[in-house]
Amino acid sequence: MSDDRHTRAAEQLWQAWSAGRLLDGIDADVRPHDLDEGYEVQRALDALAGPSVGWKIAATSAAGQQHLGVSGPMVGRLYRSQARIDGARLSVGAMRMRSAEPEFAFRFGRDLVPGAEAPDREQVLDAVQSLVLAIEVPDSRFADFAAAGAPQLIADAMCGGHFVLGREITDWRGLDLPGQRARMLRDGSEASAGSGSGVMGDPADALTWMVGEVLRRGWSLRSGEIVLTGASATPIEVDAGQVVVAEFEGLGTVNVEFVP
Repeated sequence: MSDDRHTRAAEQLWQAWSAGRLLDGIDADVRPHDLDEGYEVQRALDALAGPSVGWKIAATSAAGQQHLGVSGPMVGRLYRSQARIDGARLSVGAMRMRSAEPEFAFRFGRDLVPGAEAPDREQVLDAVQSLVLAIEVPDSRFADFAAAGAPQLIADAMCGGHFVLGREITDWRGLDLPGQRARMLRDGSEASAGSGSGVMGDPADALTWMVGEVLRRGWSLRSGEIVLTGASATPIEVDAGQVVVAEFEGLGTVNVEFVP
C-alpha cells in the first residue's frame, strides 16, 4: 500500500471525523487490509488531526475484543482536540458508540525512543511521571464498527473519541493496580464495576506491551504524553442528560456530563 493510498484513506476518515458522519467503510481502493497497513493509515492521520498528546490501548479484555470484532489489543493515537478535564460536558449528538469507561492512565516524564531492544517493564515504569485517573468516551467513524475489521479500526485510531482526565498521582508505585477497584456511576447509581486486573491482568503490563508495540513501529513516546490503558470496568451506555462518574476506590473520581 503506497504512501498516497495511506494519505487518501486518512483523508476519508478525517473528513468523517470533522463532519460527524458515518462511513460504511474506507473506499475499497485505499482500504487497509492488514494491521501494518492500518497503522500506516493511522500514521497519515497524524498530519490531519492536529497535535497528538498520547496513546490509547483498546480491546484489552476478551469482552472488548468481542465487542469490536478483533482478536487482541491494539493501539490508537490521542489528539489534543479530544482531551477534556474533570467535570467536562460532552455532546452525544454525533456519537456513534455512546459509551464511557473508567481507565487508569499514565503520563510519561521522559522520552522513550526506538532502539535495538524494547525497554523492559521496569524501564517503562521508570519513565512514568504519574498515574492519571480518566474516563474514555470512545467513538467510531464506521456505521457498523463491529464489522469494520481490525485494519480499519486501527486506521481510525482504534475508536478514538474523547477522554476526560482527573487527578494525577505521583506516588503510585506502591499501589496494587490489578486489585484497585473502579466503578462507573450513572446519575448516582452503579452501572458497572471492576478492577485494574481487567486490563490485560495489570495496567502496568498493558502499558509495557503498548510501549513495545509503538516503538517497534517507529514511533516515539514523549515526555508529557498520556497513555490510556483500557477499560477497568465494563463500558456503560450513555445518553444526553446523564452525569457519569468514574470512582477509583481510595484514589478519587472523574466526572463528565452528557448533553444533547
